[in-house]
Amino acid sequence: MIKVHPLAAATAADASFSSSNYVTSRRETFTIWMKSLVMQGNGCTVYNENGEIVYRIDNYDKKCSNEVYLMDLQGKVLFTIQRKNQWFFRRWVGDRCNDFDLNTEKLHFQVRKSLRNILKRDLSCQVIIIGCDNIGQASCYRIKSLPGKSAFKITEENGKLAAEAKRKLSSSGVLLGEDVLTLEVESNVDHCLIMALITVYGLIHHRL
Repeated sequence: MIKVHPLAAATAADASFSSSNYVTSRRETFTIWMKSLVMQGNGCTVYNENGEIVYRIDNYDKKCSNEVYLMDLQGKVLFTIQRKNQWFFRRWVGDRCNDFDLNTEKLHFQVRKSLRNILKRDLSCQVIIIGCDNIGQASCYRIKSLPGKSAFKITEENGKLAAEAKRKLSSSGVLLGEDVLTLEVESNVDHCLIMALITVYGLIHHRL
């Protein structure tokens, strides 16, 4: 089977990335299809409101890999996400791969469940984020399941909604399958980071 390999991070000379490319002043709506672009592969594909592919993950023939890459359509790696095992806990860490200034701290996050949540069978996860704009300081998000097998939301530390996903309705009002979601990302929220967090959520629940 032909594999689409992620591209290495570009050099500073040809870098055109800016985190502002992923933050807009209005609410953005995406469609998440829990299928890989590669036939019979695992992963997911994300479309914008115009039906264009903006993000993808290709795990090929293996689910729940210990390391996955969030990429754009061209295969440029945006986030590297790894699973770390510590005692009987698992946590996921992610690093943004397109910060081309080697002297600057990269955006980094980790996702974990607390022992209290595990014992209560609570599916929510805590997200700790350290970014280059607030070195030494951490901000928090929470990923929480909603009623329904596929629905969930991501909130900021103060409870403010950042993004919400639910099963997609077709234009004629037909509810699509569990593997097709509508994702709404609030204004002034980094939707690339949100997609990285959704990737972790999918891995935790064995959907990727």
